[in-house]
Amino acid sequence: MVNVSRYGHTREKDLCEWIGRRYNAAPMPGKAQKAKRVEQSRVEMAQLMMPNDANHLGYVHGGTILSIADKVAFVCACRHAGALCVTACVDSVGFRSPIKVGQLVSFLASVNHVGNSSMEVGIKIVAEDLITREQTHTNSCYFTLVALDKKGRPQAVPQLVLTSAEDKRRNAQAKERRAFRLNQLGKHA
Repeated sequence: MVNVSRYGHTREKDLCEWIGRRYNAAPMPGKAQKAKRVEQSRVEMAQLMMPNDANHLGYVHGGTILSIADKVAFVCACRHAGALCVTACVDSVGFRSPIKVGQLVSFLASVNHVGNSSMEVGIKIVAEDLITREQTHTNSCYFTLVALDKKGRPQAVPQLVLTSAEDKRRNAQAKERRAFRLNQLGKHA
């Protein structure tokens, strides 16, 4: 597994320290927002992979997939927060199998956990051969995004209503990932 971010950091600890400095301010109090169910912000986007997305062997660049996933996470987080959001961290991007030119790639995203101003968005990435209709789960990744107010400061986000066993499982796993990140920084959850 490779840990990367859109800021070029490869070590999660360095990135999380940068985030801590950048978003050190407490979330600004705002209008109390009604809690939202997971399905209210769920996003599904698909894109056909073309030759300009790939290397000379016809396999899609990992950076292309991460770029699209970042946009999908942004849409999902903005839907939940009702505000613009920025990517703060990307956890454990695992590439299970290659994606080929000509495949339709679907990005399935949902909010797994919310903090005060941050949200974890989980994304499942599936490639489909359009001729055979065979689908392959190629990637999973987790983005942490922070909601910002109009002045660019962290903003409180609505709480998350967990309605299914799957929602509860994802939320519990997200809490474990968050605790691990904070432990790496020497902080407590």
